[in-house]
Amino acid sequence: MSLRSSLCLTPLVFAATLCAGQAQEQASADTVIATVNGVEITAGHLLMMRAQLPQQYQTLPNDALFDGLIDQAVQQQLLAEQVTELDLVSRLSLENQDRNMRANAEAQRLFDAELNEETILAAYNERYAGSEQGMEYNASHILVPSEEVAAEIVAELAGGADFAETAMAKSTGPSGPNGGNLGWFGAGMMVPEFETAVVAMEPGEVSGPVESQFGWHVIKLNEARQADAPPLEEVRSQLVGEMQQQIMADKLAELEGAADISRATLEDVSPDFLSNRALLEN
Repeated sequence: MSLRSSLCLTPLVFAATLCAGQAQEQASADTVIATVNGVEITAGHLLMMRAQLPQQYQTLPNDALFDGLIDQAVQQQLLAEQVTELDLVSRLSLENQDRNMRANAEAQRLFDAELNEETILAAYNERYAGSEQGMEYNASHILVPSEEVAAEIVAELAGGADFAETAMAKSTGPSGPNGGNLGWFGAGMMVPEFETAVVAMEPGEVSGPVESQFGWHVIKLNEARQADAPPLEEVRSQLVGEMQQQIMADKLAELEGAADISRATLEDVSPDFLSNRALLEN
């Protein structure tokens, strides 16, 4: 047994980690792990340091990282104590980081206070429950390069030719081998000319030649139906994002209305400073 393993650990490690055989306490974020000239380094500090390690270290077990993180924190504190005043770049970076972290903390507090299952469900119901969701269409088409060829195909279909077989034989579109079937689609999913033609058709109807940026289409509307509201889980992320934006917009409007804010305009100062790193060397 080595000398290290036969002795109690020093005060610079978990105070609750005693000699072998004694129970370990569970640390809180405020548990003091080390002190450097009276400055405390806590479990919370090390936890945040661990979270910011490069990806290749994230899979290492905690006991393999323990001493190294303490060493890093102690060394950082020793070096930090030698600096009485930050240089301009460091000071500005720290101020920006502090502002950003405080803003993010307040945003998260607002979200936690106002976003929950009840409010999300209410927003979902307001948007989708009992409202018309528009139509969905199932259509097939035959795509050809010219109006003349499209007109010939319309005539063939009117004479009794099978649409799917004709599409497989003559369509230049990727759906041709599938009999021209495009499946179900809703508003905005097809080019405007195609959608306009489909909306005006009845199920079973075949269109005349329809031109789009892809060529000339002969379209058959197979079915049409009222679209169902999407499940909550399908639109949850979108709803939550929109709710967060609205929460922030409302809060910022309130804060800006009560704040004393002055700001420069392009008439006051040239924006060239934004790319002039030399300003930070003074």
